[in-house]
Amino acid sequence: MDQIEHKHIEVNGLKLHVAEIGNGSNAAVFCHGFPEIWYSWRHQMVAVAASGYRAIAFDYRGYGLSDPPPVPEKTTFADLINDLHFLLDNLGISKAFLIAKDFGVRVAQFYAVLHPERVAGIVTLGIPLVPQRPAPFQEYLPEGFYISRWQEPGRAEADFGRLDPKTVVRNIYILFSRSEIPIAGETQEIMDLVDSSVPLPSWFTEEDLATYGALYEKSGFKTALQIPYRSIKEVFNVADTKVDAPALLIMGEKDYFIKFPGMEDYIRNEQAKHIAPNLKTIYIPEGSHFVQEQFPDQVNQLIINFLKNNS
Repeated sequence: MDQIEHKHIEVNGLKLHVAEIGNGSNAAVFCHGFPEIWYSWRHQMVAVAASGYRAIAFDYRGYGLSDPPPVPEKTTFADLINDLHFLLDNLGISKAFLIAKDFGVRVAQFYAVLHPERVAGIVTLGIPLVPQRPAPFQEYLPEGFYISRWQEPGRAEADFGRLDPKTVVRNIYILFSRSEIPIAGETQEIMDLVDSSVPLPSWFTEEDLATYGALYEKSGFKTALQIPYRSIKEVFNVADTKVDAPALLIMGEKDYFIKFPGMEDYIRNEQAKHIAPNLKTIYIPEGSHFVQEQFPDQVNQLIINFLKNNS
């Protein structure tokens, strides 16, 4: 961890925070999810660098130590994809492996669609490659479904605003580590689903929480609520969404995302091969939504094997 270097790079008028380790000729770029940040890839970055690769993780605009966009409420997935493109240019990387988690999968996937010549391979964790029009999960789940709640302007802000950022991250980590979809009752908000007496997952330390808390103390949640939750329906209108690059899905079998309507069949039947013909899926039996932090050694080895097999 101490060898990871930090800097800010100006991209599209914003200074993005970039963490980097290693100096190999091949690069692996990590795209985080929510409530994550560059730090969520700490274990993978060190391992990938030790295997001879250049490992890079960055905070999206409005996240962590990166500058916020001028109008967070207007931020789009296209902005993040564009930021990734110019970040690679700035770092002198002509082609990279993309390793993505949660909504970062959408960033990596459509970067690979729009710039296939720049992608050596793509690894996704927790979420598979999906069609450009996301499934309308809200139509099949109760009103208290966390995404539905967080899409409602002002509701999550009020819910989160009752707590300090560190406690918000704590509660979301506990919720998302479970195998059930977070759904609140009619008289509850999402933060009410976690009691203050519930301990952190065993693999997530108080030091980890303090790091996340400090980063979200700086950035707040305004951009994080816009991207991904309030931009889920964004469509890129790309005629061909095929990803020709080698692809790997690492899926925890206790990840609550598997219980989204239709998702277990989609994943287990490898329907994503219609998008990425060169896809391989590997399951981690006890893995949660945060499988890369929960089982870092196992995930590290899977990623390194994929990189070596496709370099």
